Amino acid sequence: MIDLTAEDLSFDELVDRARGLATPGRRHILGLTGAPGAGKSTVAGQLIDALGPALAELVPMDGFHLADEVLRALGRRDRKGAHDTFDAGGYAGLMSRIRDQRRPNADDVGDDDGIVYAPRFLREIEEPIGSSIPIHPETPLIITEGNYLLLESGAWPRARAAIDQVWFLAPRESVRQDRLIRRHEAYGKTRAEAELWALGSDQRNAEAIAATASRADAILRLI
Repeated sequence: MIDLTAEDLSFDELVDRARGLATPGRRHILGLTGAPGAGKSTVAGQLIDALGPALAELVPMDGFHLADEVLRALGRRDRKGAHDTFDAGGYAGLMSRIRDQRRPNADDVGDDDGIVYAPRFLREIEEPIGSSIPIHPETPLIITEGNYLLLESGAWPRARAAIDQVWFLAPRESVRQDRLIRRHEAYGKTRAEAELWALGSDQRNAEAIAATASRADAILRLI
């Protein structure tokens, strides 16, 4: 059982908090974390839609999944989603680049106009796709979401150091597990396979991630 004590708030209140970080002319990074099925990608996408492209862009941590070919070579394919199945150093490096990103001077403008490109993860093929999200220097707020933003090992603390605030999403445990099972089914698993994955590998990851919640700037449950 990993239900966490959380502050209840509406989505509109969440948007208002995020909007407070979207200061034109400055760069802020907001991280959303939580266990698998907590709603991170859904909430992040809804925040982006509510704020609009002039204020915010999304950079998911999932773009740094190691490719299946690499995971098989490492013997880790059967626990894809664990913290050591990501390129944590690459993610930390990108967060630092995004934090320090500036509009180039007129004399320095090249083909990219100061744009930083981030990878994304396609669940349809279960693989990352590199350089597919353009981050423009004038975008004030970058929202990133992923499981391990608060982990205190490897390169993860370097990523956290580049992020201004991290919010931990903590829905009811029964809600989270149901979402996760339905998500696995939606991407082709049978009900039995979905339950096995959600209550096995995913649950072990969820418990490890819940242990990091105390390091979040806020623990939140949407109502």
